[in-house]
Amino acid sequence: MSASVLITGANRGVGLALARHYHAAGWAVIGVCRSGGEEVAELREIAETLIEGIDVTRKEDVARLKQELAGRRLDLLINNAGLLQDEALGELDFDSIRTQMEINAYAPLRVTEMLLDNLGKGTRIANITSRMGSIADNDSGGRYGYRASKAALNAFGKSLAVDLKPRGIAVAQIHPGYVQTRMVNFGGMISAEEAATGIAQRIEALTLENSGGFWHSNGETLPW
Repeated sequence: MSASVLITGANRGVGLALARHYHAAGWAVIGVCRSGGEEVAELREIAETLIEGIDVTRKEDVARLKQELAGRRLDLLINNAGLLQDEALGELDFDSIRTQMEINAYAPLRVTEMLLDNLGKGTRIANITSRMGSIADNDSGGRYGYRASKAALNAFGKSLAVDLKPRGIAVAQIHPGYVQTRMVNFGGMISAEEAATGIAQRIEALTLENSGGFWHSNGETLPW
């Protein structure tokens, strides 16, 4: 039986590249996304299971996800769905900051908790974070909502690693790199495919001994 991977935000960018990677490696891909129609055309071709219309910030949607996956083991959970917006000091948009917290931090924690029954000994969890969530690495300021939400995700992931270790479940926080995706108007330095390859390598290297770490997809350990 094929190993199974669930990827949120799997219809484009890094999420779709990860779906392609794991499909090519023979995994059963469970693609989860909010969109439908043409936006999921390729994902529909490569995912063994496609669950559309899931807004990971909505408790009822994540509950439906749990229901659709009842009794199914997940070998890998990749919390990938994310949002990047900008705010300028003096003109802070607190609704924007709140939305980024909901999507980037609270949603991965909500999804992970809701799917605990699907996780077991040997399962790995990868939270797709950002080095912009590093407090030590912040020397340019700005991006209040994005930085704070990713820092919160890192904190959640570290606690998950501690709490899930007795169950044999390892957790990683992985920065994909500066990726050429819609999130940054395709102005990144590496392709989504390159990022997916690096992320998969970090996941492969994840163990209970190094669980809870914060890594760049290129293997660099990042400061908190």
